Amino acid sequence: MTSPDPAGTRTGARPTQTATLAEIAREAGVSAPTVSKVLNGRADVAPATRARVEELLRAHGYRRRRAEATRSPLIDLVFHELESAWAMEVIRGVENVARDAGLSVVLSESAGRLTPGRTWADQVAARRPHGVILVLSGLDESQRALLTSRSIPFVVMDPAGDPGADVPSIGATNWQGGLAATRHLVELGHRRIGAISGPSQMMCSRARIDGYRAALETAGLPVDPALIRTGDFHHETGYRLGRELLDRPDRPTAVFAGNDLQALGVYEAARELGLRIPEDLSVVGFDDLPVAPWVGPPLTTVRQPLMEMAEAAARLVLELGRSSSEEGPAATRVELATSLVVRTSTAAPGGPTGPKPVD
Repeated sequence: MTSPDPAGTRTGARPTQTATLAEIAREAGVSAPTVSKVLNGRADVAPATRARVEELLRAHGYRRRRAEATRSPLIDLVFHELESAWAMEVIRGVENVARDAGLSVVLSESAGRLTPGRTWADQVAARRPHGVILVLSGLDESQRALLTSRSIPFVVMDPAGDPGADVPSIGATNWQGGLAATRHLVELGHRRIGAISGPSQMMCSRARIDGYRAALETAGLPVDPALIRTGDFHHETGYRLGRELLDRPDRPTAVFAGNDLQALGVYEAARELGLRIPEDLSVVGFDDLPVAPWVGPPLTTVRQPLMEMAEAAARLVLELGRSSSEEGPAATRVELATSLVVRTSTAAPGGPTGPKPVD
């Protein structure tokens, strides 16, 4: 913590510290030891009390020094869900960078919520890691304020919503990926193309399905709402929604799934109905998980560079941690390119007569 301005003057727009900790404690209606706990990132302070003290500390201009010696040799990696091969690719990418920096990775899961629980930020503040990476998650205002006050940098990877202009983020070209996947099917001759998106509240899901719509509209094909389903990125949902689409008397001849796990669910639905892939049904996924080349038939998919995205997020959070509070590094937004990987799950309607697959 910096020392108060002894003259009590103001220079420029920077606030001065004209109150002692005892005065801040009286103003907040708490004891001086409670203010000290807040300053030192102790977890045993009620959230409402912490928020009140933090606001007064900010108002009086208290700033913590960014001392490397006070940081734990950790990166906190937070997922909304951990149960997928998708998560493993992200973990590998973060660990690659952390290992080179001599750091370890702490994993947290927010149990499907898009914002971590109330006590999470207190636990992170107590650990004092080098940085926090949130995957398909975000922070509420109080959590952001707490991490910022502790000089703990954070980066959002594949943000669920718009993270805000001041939040560093790493993403992928999801709209372009949805466009490329659907355009590939259109060029093969498909005219009834179903789609199974991810959760509607996630920005990446909306972008992929918007790319799907754009490809159809550009080709002069109607966008049929009856062929679009909203999923949750899980295999079971891909199977259930795939059955819904394929049970229709006017079933689609191709399906674009919002991720590879849902695409594999569509595979299962097709097998149950006696439909052959790609002779009777073409399927395109999204992500290019390690399993995609090994399923039968190998899955055509949009490659999202998950490991590279995770590595970029880890490098960025460490760079932000090395920046001094005076420099105040501007928020960084990076989008890595997606690319279509054509394998043998797609062909022209009625048979595998499309372009030669490439990996």
